[in-house]
Parts: sequence; C-alpha cells; structure tokens
Amino acid sequence: MTARMGSSGVLATRAEEVLRQNDMGEWTKAGPDLYPHQWSWDSAFIAIGLAHLDTRRAAQELVSLFHCQWATGKIPHIVFNQEAPPESYFPGAEHWATAAPESPDAPPMPALTSGLCQPPVHALAVRRIWEVALERGGEPLAEARAFLGEIYPGLFAWHRYLATVRDPEESGLVTIYHPWESGTDNSPRWNRALEKLEVGELPPHPRPDLQFADPSQRPTQEKYDRYIWLVELIKRVGCNEAAIYESHPFLVKDVLFSAILVRANEALLEIAEVVGASDEERSATRGWIERGLRGLERCWDPELGLCLDYDVWAAEPLPARTVGGFAPLIAGTGNPDHLKALLEVLDSPAFLGNPELRWSLPPSTSPQDPEFDPRRYWRGPVWPVFNWLLWWSLIQAGEPERAERLRNTSLEQLESGGFGEYFEPFTGELLGSDDQSWTAAVALDWLANGARSE
Repeated sequence: MTARMGSSGVLATRAEEVLRQNDMGEWTKAGPDLYPHQWSWDSAFIAIGLAHLDTRRAAQELVSLFHCQWATGKIPHIVFNQEAPPESYFPGAEHWATAAPESPDAPPMPALTSGLCQPPVHALAVRRIWEVALERGGEPLAEARAFLGEIYPGLFAWHRYLATVRDPEESGLVTIYHPWESGTDNSPRWNRALEKLEVGELPPHPRPDLQFADPSQRPTQEKYDRYIWLVELIKRVGCNEAAIYESHPFLVKDVLFSAILVRANEALLEIAEVVGASDEERSATRGWIERGLRGLERCWDPELGLCLDYDVWAAEPLPARTVGGFAPLIAGTGNPDHLKALLEVLDSPAFLGNPELRWSLPPSTSPQDPEFDPRRYWRGPVWPVFNWLLWWSLIQAGEPERAERLRNTSLEQLESGGFGEYFEPFTGELLGSDDQSWTAAVALDWLANGARSE
C-alpha cells in the first residue's frame, strides 16, 4: 500500500508501518501490547487512516467489526482476539461470557465480545472511505459503492439502538452504563457518579495493563475496582438492557458520545442517499439529529462555557472542565453564542492558551480543574485522536485557520514524539501505549488533508 502524502513522506511511511505491524488480516489491534484486541471506535478511526492507503482494506476493518453486531443493533466495544493470551487483557472474553444463554442478544459463536459499546465514529469512517473512493474512481469506487450497500443496514440499526434503547426518554442524549463506554474512561467527568457506588465483594482481579504501562499513567486501583464492579452488575443481568436501565447504579447521559452521534447521523444521511435508503429511515435519522442538538443545548453550563454530562439517577449535571465539554462544537451547534463561548474557552489558559504547554494542544482535562493530572489516563494528557475530532469539527464550524493550526501542531507533536496513545501536555513525553494504531491513522488523514490543500 502506498500513501499519497505530499511532502510529509517520512511521517506517512512511519504511520503506515505502525498500521502494518498491528494488522491482524481483517482487523487491526489497537496497540501492539497493551491492546491486543479489536476496539470499536479505534477501528473506526483506523479505517479513516486506512482509506488513504487501501479503500478495500479500510472497508474490511469495519465489516469485520459489524460481523459481531448484537441483535439489538449494538456494536460491542471489544471484539476479542482469540489468539491473544488470556492473561494479556482483563476483563477478557471468558470474563464477559456474552455468548452464554443468559445473553441471547449477543452475536453467535465464535465471535466473543464485551457487553459494552463506544462512541459511533463508524459512519464518519464509512463516509471518508466513500470520499476517497470518489476521488480515485474506477474499481475503488465500484467496490466502495458495494461496501456502502453492505454496511448501511448495520449502521442504521446501530444508530437506532443508540437513539432508542440508550435513550428511552427521547432526550437526544445517549446513556452510558460504564465509563469505558465513553472512550474517555478515566476522565474526571465520571467522578461524582462513581463516588456514589457501593462496591460489593470482588474476587481478586489482575491488572495486566500495569505490565505494559507505568502505573502513574493508568487508573488507580480504587477507580479500577469500581469499573470491575460495574462490569459484574451488567453481567449479573445477562447484559439485559431493560434490567440495566431499571437498576444499574451508573446511568449517565454522555454529551461527547451524543455529539459524535449527531455528526454520525449526518454522515448516515449521506450514505442513505448513495444506497437509496427508504424515506422512513432518512426521516428517522433527521429526527435523531434534531433531537440530539436540542439535548446538548439543555446541558450547557454558562459559567464554565462548556457542556456537562448528566447523572440520570441524581438528576444533576456532572461538573468537570474536560475536553468532553466541547461536545456542542463537535456536534455543530447552531447557537452562535455557545460557539463563541466554546472557542473562547478553547483559546483560554484553561486549554490551548496555557503558557506551560509543550504544544498548543488541548489537555484532556484542564490544568484549572482540581482533578488534573498531567500523566494519568484522560486526566490531563493530550490525545491525538481527540485532536482529530476537534480539528474536523473546527472545519465544519467555519474555523479553517484554527483547524489548520491544530492540524500542523498535532503533526509536529507526532514528528517529535512518535505515535503514542497520549502525551504529557507540558513536557511532550509519550505516554501509554507506543505505536498506537488510531494515532497513526489520524496522522495519515491529517497528511492527506494537507496534500489536498497544497
């Protein structure tokens, strides 16, 4: 596979090598050691990068994931690699046991998955594959058209699941059952909701993540126990969504997840046009977009100038100054006052304007937040994959100069530090997993965007 990346060939070649080394044939490991399985939104970002190398392989990345879709429409957050040693990741397939009789909605054997989900970047990835195929024409375009026809029913079912099963109140906001579903697992966004948990007796559980990463960068044991307790509660009801919604102690409306769903529904409408989907499905998708934007507006916090998650049981917002608060920018808010406030907060010392930053890139948690930790997972480090979301959203918001600065600075960071999972915001040190697939993938998309504008 040969990337068309203009003058940044060295970085493009290195990014391609990362994706090659993590390629498992039909899907891609999230990372070489710490993440030996297929993660849902990782694969979506990976497909975005692969599109610039080989649209057929990019499509296969998503097809392999959607083969493990649940009967409810849910796309599981992990599809387990059955060749990986059981001790390499916890909780693994044998812990979830989602193919057991008590989980009738799970995909059939031999697919083994978790019972959670992750943000729906997939439609954005499908659209990117289609856009690249349109540029190339010929056989790639014909193959991409067939791929859209194959993937669309699963995409629609996935979005319908999120708009209904995960939002029975029709609030426009997706309910998550576990911080792992947010993608921003260890963020202070979830502190208040987690602190209310009464953790029951847990059997000893391993921490294989600590074998591959410095413990100072990973969730604390106290937080990890709470994560495992939530998994146990979900398992006890056989991953039954109605039972979870009735009694599960962690039900949170995730604004970032919901914002991504708004944008994904916009992409779904474009895909629906290509495949000739029914008027009923298109109308439903437009309704989900409108409902999602209204829901996000209700979560606005004028004091922080950010959007806040909402605890369903406590019926209160969850205050935190994190990148999740930029959800209206990600979704494409139609409120000019909110957009202005978000950009001011983004440029302020709370985020990009902090004078101590190694690179002018947003820390995942603001240094002004009391829970800020520059080294710990989602509590301060800079994440290239979020920077991609922000860059793309700034373009959509009519802020091309801001977007271009973010793109160039992000690429400078990667040229200096490599394809890390996340980076220390003040020193620029690579943290977490090295040779992370989705970091390499978004680099390829950034480079391709720069090549188009040259």
